[in-house]
Amino acid sequence: MGRFDHLATQPRRGPADILRWKVVDAVIDAVAGRNRKDPGGFSTPVRPYDRALVAGAAPSLTWIGHASFLVTLGGARLLIDPIYRDGPGPLRRLAPPGIPLDELPPIDAVLITHNHRDHLDTWTLSQLGGAPLYIAPVGHEALLRKAGAQRVVELEWWGATSVGGVEITLVPARHWSMRFPWDRNEALWGGYLMRAAEGTAYHSGDTAFFDGFAEIGRRAGAIDWAMLPIGAYDPRWFMQPQHMCPEEAIEASLLLGARHLVAMHWGTYRLTDEPPGEPPARARAGWQERGLPGDALWILDVGETRALAR
Repeated sequence: MGRFDHLATQPRRGPADILRWKVVDAVIDAVAGRNRKDPGGFSTPVRPYDRALVAGAAPSLTWIGHASFLVTLGGARLLIDPIYRDGPGPLRRLAPPGIPLDELPPIDAVLITHNHRDHLDTWTLSQLGGAPLYIAPVGHEALLRKAGAQRVVELEWWGATSVGGVEITLVPARHWSMRFPWDRNEALWGGYLMRAAEGTAYHSGDTAFFDGFAEIGRRAGAIDWAMLPIGAYDPRWFMQPQHMCPEEAIEASLLLGARHLVAMHWGTYRLTDEPPGEPPARARAGWQERGLPGDALWILDVGETRALAR
């Protein structure tokens, strides 16, 4: 029984579900002539990061890839869910990290949303070293210290701490945690609100769609930039309790009252069955169908840096 089972996504997926997905569904698709996994020649767009913005103190955001971002806000540089190598397991990156590891500026705090290996990579953390403050949900301290962290703050949902001029609050997510088969849901998971004089940013971490987005938006007061996952959703019968599809990410941004949706969790790893280029295409189509302002949807290239201005 995991410490946080009562908060974990339901229904819980197990070995029988994985067998159905990886073997039974694959056979059915092959017989029917379906090949959802065919990338169709798509390449994840990459561009050089903005060195001046990244080096400066002005508010900015750079997509490093997957759920990894460098956010400068309130005079603090925050590195969120950094992962700088291939993996987990046999997975290979579809695009290099948007800011090379040895070109990162000094980091004030590293924010970890949960312990899944595509969000918490101990090798990457060991390279970052003990200088930054590490912020994580309850249950991560021992792992972070083993990776080299010297200062760790653990938070419960709605707990907060401050770094420079930014207040950082851990908020709920509909997900789960596991590093090994025997530690499922022993550590908490969540997203972060980052509030400063220049505005409020939100990073959801991994999450399924849930009505908690409305409460997060209400408590935040106003969210200027919401980093939300749009990928790793297919097959829906398997992924729906833990990952959003693009249309759900759009609905989540509306519940949050976010001024901008910043798409993430696509284009870096082939975690699930949708073609790599499908998430951004569906997000753009869904955004247009709802008549939302085009400049409020940020589908960034890996490495793209944007100034954060309200």
